[in-house]
Amino acid sequence: MLKERVITAATLAPVALTGVFLLPLTGFGCFIAAIIMLAAWEWANLSGFEQQSVRLIYALAIGVFCGLTLFLPSSLILGLAAVWWLIAFILVRQYPRSGRWLESRPLRLLMGLLTLVPAWLGLYELKQMPGSAWLIVTLLVLVWAADCGAYFAGKRFGKTKLIERVSPKKTLEGLVGGLLVSMLISSLVTLSGSISFFQGVSLLILTILTVLVSVLGDLWESVLKRYRGVKDSGSLLPGHGGVLDRIDSLTAAVPIFTLYVMIIRGV
Repeated sequence: MLKERVITAATLAPVALTGVFLLPLTGFGCFIAAIIMLAAWEWANLSGFEQQSVRLIYALAIGVFCGLTLFLPSSLILGLAAVWWLIAFILVRQYPRSGRWLESRPLRLLMGLLTLVPAWLGLYELKQMPGSAWLIVTLLVLVWAADCGAYFAGKRFGKTKLIERVSPKKTLEGLVGGLLVSMLISSLVTLSGSISFFQGVSLLILTILTVLVSVLGDLWESVLKRYRGVKDSGSLLPGHGGVLDRIDSLTAAVPIFTLYVMIIRGV
């Protein structure tokens, strides 16, 4: 399993970085939309729709909604996403009591819309900002570093369950470990002198916020999988499960990260 995860990660990382650094805005938007639509295909199944035709229609609809956000104020969509993730936090904390809100399959599809579309818009907005490639890489590194740190810290020190009824393997020690690794990276960037002290403080705050909300994205998908009674969202990525299993943390982290950057830069 670990070998498959390493091989898949080594294969996908260059593809992702190529898209970030080399693709123009339109190409990048289409590239990310394709990933989001694959995740939507899996989300439809998590919502209880097994028919391929329904899943395809939903995936295409999510792609259309991604395009429609370009005609709306980005700050409004990302602000709504922040509200949605607050609601998702409540649903995660109250599970399985909150399971009654998952009984409606159309409502679960709506939740998918609120989860996936702002993630696309957030990356699209980042791509338009000065230093866009490094902003996106910073986001990815913070989330991935937190994930790796949480994995190893959890295996070595994990004792206190984070939310056992949602994700039995996640521990508070793992969360702290992942947060510390990402904060260390932010601190090293600041100490290198490449940014000012105040920019470093802002980066540290952004790091903490991004990591914490990325964990929420992971837990939220775990709620859906537990309710649906499946281990993975799909099987498209050997050793990693489905596409949604790989981007669940990012679906939450991206809109919050982007909104924070927009506020700081006065965009």
